[in-house]
Amino acid sequence: MRELFESTIERLLADLSTSECVRSAENGVWPQAVWEALEENGFTLASAPEESGGIGAGWQDLFVVARAAGRHMAPVPLVEMLLANWLLGLAGIEASDGIVTIAPEGTLEWSGDRVSGELAQVPWGRYANSVVAVVTEGQQASVVLLQTAGANSLHEGTNIAGEPRDTMVFSSALPAASGNLPETLSASTLGYGGAMLRSAQIAGAMTRVMELASDYAAERKQFGRPIAKFQAIQQQLAILAEQTAAANVAAESAFVASDPDLSHFRIAAAKVTTSDGASEAARIGHSVHGAIGFTQEYELQLLTRRLWAWRGEFGSATHWSKVLGNHICASGPEQFWSSITHPHQQKLTTEG
Repeated sequence: MRELFESTIERLLADLSTSECVRSAENGVWPQAVWEALEENGFTLASAPEESGGIGAGWQDLFVVARAAGRHMAPVPLVEMLLANWLLGLAGIEASDGIVTIAPEGTLEWSGDRVSGELAQVPWGRYANSVVAVVTEGQQASVVLLQTAGANSLHEGTNIAGEPRDTMVFSSALPAASGNLPETLSASTLGYGGAMLRSAQIAGAMTRVMELASDYAAERKQFGRPIAKFQAIQQQLAILAEQTAAANVAAESAFVASDPDLSHFRIAAAKVTTSDGASEAARIGHSVHGAIGFTQEYELQLLTRRLWAWRGEFGSATHWSKVLGNHICASGPEQFWSSITHPHQQKLTTEG
C-alpha cells in the first residue's frame, strides 16, 4: 500500500500543487482541482476505518502522503483531515464527508449535550465544512465533530506562509457527532498527532530545499566555474544533506512506531529534530541562492516560509525538548537506557 500511496500522491501533487497554485492559494483562491483529485484518489479518507468507507491505512503507510504534502506545499488541509478521520474512528464516529479540519487549540466546554468556547489556529477553517476538536470533562477526553456553519463567529488569520489559521467561536453548539476516546488516550492525542504530521511535512519541504540548492549550485557560475565547486558551498550543502536525512529518519521513525498507538517519545524527538532542521535548511537554502531565493517568482521562499511556520506549529523544538527532558528526569536514572532503546514504549509524563 505504501508504494502505491507514494507513487500516486507524488504524481498527483507534482501535476497540480505547482508554485503557481500555491501562490494563488496564498491570495485567497481555494485550489478546487487539488482537493477534488485527492478525494477521487481516496486520500482524504485514507486514515478512516474501512467500515466507515475509508481505506484503514496505518501511519506507517501514511508517512509518504504527509511527506509529499510538505514537499509539494499542498495548499489544502490534507494532513489535518487524515488526523481528523483517525480521531473520529477512535471515538466510534463515522468518517465525515466534505472538507474536515482540526482544532489545535481550544477552550471548548460541555454544557449538557452542547459545547461552547473558542477554537484557535484552525487550519483552513474558512474553507472547512466541519472541524474536529477534543474536549475534556474530568478525566474523560471526547472527540466532537462541529459544523463550521454553526460557529457564532469566524476570524480569519494566516501563518507566515500565508496558510489560513482561523479562530472560531461556538456558543451552545450541538455537535454533529461526539464520542469518547479510549481511556488510554488523553486530550493531548490531537497535539501529538499534529506534531507527528508536521514533522513529516517539514521533512518533505527540506528535501525539496536540498534539491533546489544542489541544482542551483551546479548551474550558477562564479569566477568561471559552478559555485558547487567551492569548498564553502560544498560544506553548506553537506550540512543540509545531513539535516535533511536526519529529519526524514526521525519523522518516519515516529510514524512507524505509532501503529496502533501514537509513540509519544518518538513524536517528540521527531518534532525537535525536524524543527531544528527546518531552521538550518532555510538558512543554508537562502545562503546558497543569494538574493534570487527571496524573490516572489522563485520557489525557494515558498518552501522556507512554510518551514518557518511549521517548525512552531503543534509545539516548537524548545517545547518538545522540555517535554522530553522532564520525562527523562522524572523517570530516574534506572529508566534512562530503556527510554533510548525502547522509546515506543514510553508514555511521556508531561503532556505535549
